[in-house]
Amino acid sequence: MTIWVDADACPGVIREIICKAANRTKTETVFIANSYIRLPPSPHVRFVQVPKGFDIADNEIAARTAKGDMVITGDIPLAAEVMEKKAEAINTRGEPYSEDTIRQRLNMRDFMDTMRASGVQSGGTPPLGNAEKQAFANALDRYLARKAKQ
Repeated sequence: MTIWVDADACPGVIREIICKAANRTKTETVFIANSYIRLPPSPHVRFVQVPKGFDIADNEIAARTAKGDMVITGDIPLAAEVMEKKAEAINTRGEPYSEDTIRQRLNMRDFMDTMRASGVQSGGTPPLGNAEKQAFANALDRYLARKAKQ
């Protein structure tokens, strides 16, 4: 079991939560991005830098992910792709992607892309608050506890 992190857009506070959990549970965790990201030294956490370019980091994560792994990403198409490989996926707010909701999220994403292309401003995602940080930490802990029992 490996945790794969789509690190290009992963907030620093979420990276810290992931690294602490990886060290506490001795879980292999790989951050993948096309820009250097500083991580604490750890035998359980590593960083892979890929070349700059559209979806290169996402493609690398999708290629490396296996059944039972966890992918942390805000990228809905990446989440859908790794779920097809029987991996789990959550976003940085602790919201799990599921078979029941992924198609709806993809449709909403496409709709919002269309709206933005036509000039409608959506305001973007609000900043992470304490509730979102806690929700993420809880979701990650639930996954790690479930995997430890298996």
